[in-house]
Amino acid sequence: MNQSKLLFWSITVALAGFLFGFDTVVISGADQALQKLWNSSDAFHGLVVMASALWGTVIGALFGSIPTDKLGRKKTLIIIGFLYIIGALGSALVSDPYLFAIFRFVGGLGVGASTIAAPAYVSEIAPPEQRGRLVAMYQFNIVFGILMAYLSNFLFSSLDLGANTWRWMLGIQVVPAVIYTFMVFGIPMSPRWLMMQGRYDEARAVLKQINPGADMEEMLAAAKADSEHKKESLWLKKYRLPVLLAFLIAFFNQMSGINAFLYYAPRIFEIAGLEKSAAMLSSVGIGIVNLIFTFVGLALIDKFGRRQLMYIGSFGYIISLGLVSVAFFLGWKGMAVPLFFFLFIAAHAIGQGTVIWVFISEIFPSHLRAQGQSLGSSTHWVLAAAIPAMIPLLFGSIGAAWVFVGFTAMMVLQLLFVMFMMPETKGVPLEELSKSLIKEDS
Repeated sequence: MNQSKLLFWSITVALAGFLFGFDTVVISGADQALQKLWNSSDAFHGLVVMASALWGTVIGALFGSIPTDKLGRKKTLIIIGFLYIIGALGSALVSDPYLFAIFRFVGGLGVGASTIAAPAYVSEIAPPEQRGRLVAMYQFNIVFGILMAYLSNFLFSSLDLGANTWRWMLGIQVVPAVIYTFMVFGIPMSPRWLMMQGRYDEARAVLKQINPGADMEEMLAAAKADSEHKKESLWLKKYRLPVLLAFLIAFFNQMSGINAFLYYAPRIFEIAGLEKSAAMLSSVGIGIVNLIFTFVGLALIDKFGRRQLMYIGSFGYIISLGLVSVAFFLGWKGMAVPLFFFLFIAAHAIGQGTVIWVFISEIFPSHLRAQGQSLGSSTHWVLAAAIPAMIPLLFGSIGAAWVFVGFTAMMVLQLLFVMFMMPETKGVPLEELSKSLIKEDS
């Protein structure tokens, strides 16, 4: 096994996750400045200014499987890099809210497509015993990007940049976007995608670089058998179980309120009684906790398995969100709410954060993997766009306490999903795993 190449390629592709995390959260530092700059109503600010990137992400997730299948995983990852560059540069330079929303939308397209192409690529080059932690490096980079966005926002807010502070916050993303795009040109094409195209000699060459001693003929035979079904629809009855699993894990991921919180962390902390600079600094603390416990998730996912991490995360969600609700009901001020949110982020990082992209990338056969990723990703991002867009209105109407009661109730349902529906996928070869979830007699 050529561990150095395998690791380097996985890290390179996972950098798409860094840009995902940075792009998603960097807007939180500019949130209130942009609303004041354009004198936006809560509805316009939430639905257009703040959620524009998420609407782009939805479109990228819905249609990202098309280039991922037609052009290949590598070429799609390169396109994603250019989308990140254009989105970051444009949103930092414009002065009109509608143009701003358009450029944020472009960056969002890159985020949505990356949730399909990046996990699919890494799952297809990784050996079964390492697949969990290698694919989860994408999630680690999302978390690292989130931390860097919070830290960058804090540093820029501390400088005397006046009315242009928000431009620096958003524009700095151009630097990692250029680095990622340059690096991704150097990775090979996915061997399983090459097999699906009938390009077996090229697939052999890539596999030899990864693992010269592997039984490539057995893998090629399985790929040839799989390619006979490559025109099948994802919506055939026999694929009903993996479709349902992908939908539900993505649904529950967002019904925890994770993206709503990441977008509005400083605002939530100010509602809880922290002054503005302390609220921004507490957001950095959220990023640090997220990073630390993602490390824990990476270390455990191939040892304990996906279900065990989801159990840990589900109980952590229920406890932490319940405490946040109580804090808002009782009017607790100071550091109580940030501390409960640290627990919430730890639970997310170990559970859903580590598991979601790994799990979805594992449960579909090769010829439907991109479409399956698209299903899970688009479910995730439709909710990730809709829920944060509603937060300013919900906080103003029913109050923060009841919002978090709703999130707590949804996490009880997630726990039931893990207990009664979710299979364990740890250490099972992709071809065997997809067969076990397909009901041929349906």
